[in-house]
Amino acid sequence: MVFSGAYFLLLFLPLTLFLYFIVPKKYRNLVLLVASLYFYAYGEELLVLIMVFSTLLDYKCGLLIDQGKRKLGLRISIIVNLITLGVFKYFNFGVDNLYMILEALGVSNERLLGIPEIALPLGISFYIFQTMSYTIDVYRGTVKANKNFLEFATYVTMFPQLVAGPIVRYVDIHKEIIKREVTLFNFSKGLERFILGLGKKLIIANTFASIADNIFIQNGEGLSTYYAWLGVIAYSFQIYYDFSGYSDMAIGLGRMFGFNFLENFNYPYISKSIQEFWRRWHISLSSWFRDYLYIPLGGNRKGKNRTYINLIIVFFITGLWHGASWNFILWGLYHGLFIVIEKLGLLRILHRIWKPFQHIYVLLVVAVGWALFRIESLAHSMTYLQTMFVYTDGNPSVNDFIGYFNSGKELIIMSVIAIAFSMPLYPYLERRLKAPLFLVFRYSGLILLLLICITYIAAGSYNPFIYFRF
Repeated sequence: MVFSGAYFLLLFLPLTLFLYFIVPKKYRNLVLLVASLYFYAYGEELLVLIMVFSTLLDYKCGLLIDQGKRKLGLRISIIVNLITLGVFKYFNFGVDNLYMILEALGVSNERLLGIPEIALPLGISFYIFQTMSYTIDVYRGTVKANKNFLEFATYVTMFPQLVAGPIVRYVDIHKEIIKREVTLFNFSKGLERFILGLGKKLIIANTFASIADNIFIQNGEGLSTYYAWLGVIAYSFQIYYDFSGYSDMAIGLGRMFGFNFLENFNYPYISKSIQEFWRRWHISLSSWFRDYLYIPLGGNRKGKNRTYINLIIVFFITGLWHGASWNFILWGLYHGLFIVIEKLGLLRILHRIWKPFQHIYVLLVVAVGWALFRIESLAHSMTYLQTMFVYTDGNPSVNDFIGYFNSGKELIIMSVIAIAFSMPLYPYLERRLKAPLFLVFRYSGLILLLLICITYIAAGSYNPFIYFRF
């Protein structure tokens, strides 16, 4: 079930909100838990049991830590969670690489052909990181263990942020899990945020998804340099508006139910360094790795060389977290390398040059990285990057096919909109449109945006979700 689907918007969400607000407050967590389990099981069916297992595991581990068996509880949580993540997310990747190694060595690998593939549960990277952060925080004494299983299960399974984040830490919302109020103002702000996210997803992200997919399906073979760059630019817009749109919808839904989730994106494409980019992009993941991996490794407290090693480790894991593929690992190491280079002195140089050049540097580095991120095959990604940087006219038949789908006024209009809203334009307009007269235009615009989104849904427009595969 996706937020931008008709079933969710027209049936599941209205019915859940109705039940949530008519029951006594003490039953609201139960309504939210049942709705969330149904939301997940709707598409994942029996794979919901993995999430239930992870919830039970960390609930029990939290109690063990609270009872004084601190190291035992923490070790069980981390080891079992990492094994679960490793089996369901990386087992197939390991078998494939073992197959290639044996083939290269000339060793028989016939037995590997009979090993069945393991299905990847939706959102497993997100909810396992959430439950692990809970047990680590309980161990550190940052928060007390919750002895009410209903409350803890509601936190883990909460459908607004369940399958694609943001990674919501228990420490940030534990008070709201126990007691929360939903005011008309907060509900309206949540609804506004949800509509804006829906618009980002359906109107902007999906438009550029169609363009990017038509280009990247070629893997750089037969493409002209022009279309290779168009594909990367389109994908840069797609992934930002897809994921930030989903995060906006999740944050908005959370607020409608009385929760205040932290921000997950802060206009990353206006960054002036790769370090700044990662402070603005997928903030919940960046902060998770900072607090639970980088700092425990020693952070920047053990000298420069150790700091650089720690950064490379963190970005290696960041790439691997995104998917079981060498391309993801290379993408993570690529970003880690640029952060190390900036710390070695590039950042001082950047601060001295004209700011537009700083932005161009970031956008160029990020765009090249997205080519690695988007293409599944390492060989094809190298071909694509070569097409980007070694000029070629490409195959006329391929370029004519792509041009048929990716030209016209719509592309120009959507590009202008995408560029404008990748900058903090809406917060600026929000501050300016607070007068009663302007509020009419503001809320009329939101209603119009919602109607346009419903039209897109009714028309069955192209509607992929990138981060569902993580």
